[in-house]
Amino acid sequence: MLEDKDRIFQNLYGDKGVDVESSINRGDWKNTKDICSKGREWIISEIKSSELRGRGGAGFPTGLKWSFAPKEVGSKPHYLVINADESEPGTCKDRDILRFEPQKLIEGCLIASYAIGAHKCYIYVRGEYFNEGENLQKSIDEAYRKKLIGKNACETGWDLDIYIHYGAGAYICGEETALLESLEGKKGQPRLKPPFPALVGLYGCPTIVNNVETIAVVPTILRKGSKWFSSLGKPKNTGTKIFCISGNVNNPCNVEEEMGISLKELIEKHAGGVIGGWENLKAVIPGGSSMPMLPKDICENIKMDFDSLVEHKSGLGTAGIVVINKDQDIIACMARIARFYKHESCGQCTPCREGSGWMWRMLERMRKNEASREEIEMLEDVTKQIEGHTICAFGEGSSWPVQGLLRHFKKEIIKRNNFNPLVNTNKNIPYLIDQHLLDKDNA
Repeated sequence: MLEDKDRIFQNLYGDKGVDVESSINRGDWKNTKDICSKGREWIISEIKSSELRGRGGAGFPTGLKWSFAPKEVGSKPHYLVINADESEPGTCKDRDILRFEPQKLIEGCLIASYAIGAHKCYIYVRGEYFNEGENLQKSIDEAYRKKLIGKNACETGWDLDIYIHYGAGAYICGEETALLESLEGKKGQPRLKPPFPALVGLYGCPTIVNNVETIAVVPTILRKGSKWFSSLGKPKNTGTKIFCISGNVNNPCNVEEEMGISLKELIEKHAGGVIGGWENLKAVIPGGSSMPMLPKDICENIKMDFDSLVEHKSGLGTAGIVVINKDQDIIACMARIARFYKHESCGQCTPCREGSGWMWRMLERMRKNEASREEIEMLEDVTKQIEGHTICAFGEGSSWPVQGLLRHFKKEIIKRNNFNPLVNTNKNIPYLIDQHLLDKDNA
């Protein structure tokens, strides 16, 4: 388990002060001027050496992303945009950073803005996080009064203004280019890439978009050093991570732990175990609702980092762990998730717009035992027609959970054995189709 001295977020549970003085006492805003005095190249190099990967879901190397911004500021200004549109079901880590550790985020904004040459930073807050946004605004106002941001921010010689922008309840605006469209006052729909935001972003200017947690850990990394951060976790999966644990557990919680910790340890030691005991575990969604679920046998030994989960055809995503025990109807759970993605599709791409509805309707029929046998293979085919055929990753995010259900629980769908009898009149054919699906699954 992670030692307290290595925890970045010292007030994750709000049991200490949130005001700027309390934050400074915990080590925030310490040597910020000295860090910036080492120059942009040093800052970016340190973040690269730390192997910090984006904490918003994609896991892209943060230092590498910063290096894509033009070295010199030309006729177009540079912008830093913070993605606080935390709408992924099962994820609530950024919310607690906004509530209890806002100064870490604000200090990170200053350092990141300096590194990429930006004088303006926009924090795009999920519309439903109204109270959190108000608390963040109070913290920003405190930072202005202390001259930590604004003109000659923290005596660094760099000017920085931070603005909050509230979303309007659209999950799709968690995608960075849809977020930029929304910031510009347009409908939140993803843009085609290239060009990438680092060159053509907000208002057509160079823009770096980062997640709240990603930016909030930057000051601590630069203070303690990239070697310290990279010594935690494992290669290419370094540092600490806030894991959100919810669902059928006795103690739902957010906890900061070392990357590569075992999933079982997280659930048993931090979340009080599965309701009904570990043997009552059915499956776990390891990284927010868009990641494929894993059955109990894989959950026994799986490590919680980007690469380990990819090896098992899932992903760390936002590290939103949703525990599902045997008391739940796994098909109903997946139908509910599919309905969410159908509802939140922006409608720009036909495979996603139409396919998400198909998936939900078929899963609903399977939940009610009203589906035909052909629909099992049809459902898998629909996921493949969506995956990789859309402008943004929303298509993958809607199809992967369904693929996870079919990969691990296809037999359960078949064994319900109450399909629509009108599909085939020959009594032998239904058994043959069932056997064919089971054989294909075991192959």
